Amino acid sequence: MSNQTPLYGRVAIVTGASAGIGQAIALDLASKGARIVLNARREERIDELAQRINDQFGAVDGKPRAICVPGDASDDSTIDAMLKAPQDHFGITSDLVVANAGRGLDGSVMTSDMDQWESMLKTNILGVAKLIRKAGTQLLDLQANRDWTNHPTDLVILGSTVGRHISPFSSMYGCTKFAVNSLAEAARRELGPSGIRVSLIEPAIVKSEFQDKAGYDPEGFGKVMDKFGPVLIPEDIARSISFIVTQPANVHICDIVIRPTRQDYP
Repeated sequence: MSNQTPLYGRVAIVTGASAGIGQAIALDLASKGARIVLNARREERIDELAQRINDQFGAVDGKPRAICVPGDASDDSTIDAMLKAPQDHFGITSDLVVANAGRGLDGSVMTSDMDQWESMLKTNILGVAKLIRKAGTQLLDLQANRDWTNHPTDLVILGSTVGRHISPFSSMYGCTKFAVNSLAEAARRELGPSGIRVSLIEPAIVKSEFQDKAGYDPEGFGKVMDKFGPVLIPEDIARSISFIVTQPANVHICDIVIRPTRQDYP
């Protein structure tokens, strides 16, 4: 792939890359020249995606463009392995980290399944906070040894419109994304002065396997999608992220809210 591609020379880490938005992000970043570290729990799915990327976009300096670090993105050992993989495989540190891994949960604080609360909080809040901490530390070390104005550096975090505009029908999931909103803004203020861009992406309804995993009623949620349709697809979110990370280093798009045109709320 030509060194004229906008992300040539950069290495992206994408969590939750086995399907949906994460998969679309990885493919779009690779199409723009980035090397990719794929993470998800489903090892066979990211292995297939890595093969697809390597076949479609080619090797880099004789090495596969995409590599895999399977595991739970909220576990310290997995995060450490993700951050170490670019150095081991490509010989450079990642300067583009996408915190996409997360899970949903149908229902409010009154109606949702309490047995799933702890798992969701671990994935959606603690996992993101750990990645911000560990990736942020690595990126600060990276920036200390180079002129940041010539090297865009990004930490992209996936939130949700229900984290900004709370819906009583998904308030337990929404509260985790409300926390992510706060984490992203705090990290932006702390890391931005060192030339590290922290961007929050807040999608509304995106059609993917997310709804099934969250336990949404297919018939009821199908009616919601029909009402607001056509709803977003993962590629819509991926394009927005590529737009952010291909800006010059001194240009920071901090926050994007993306909705289907006909979705009025949330």
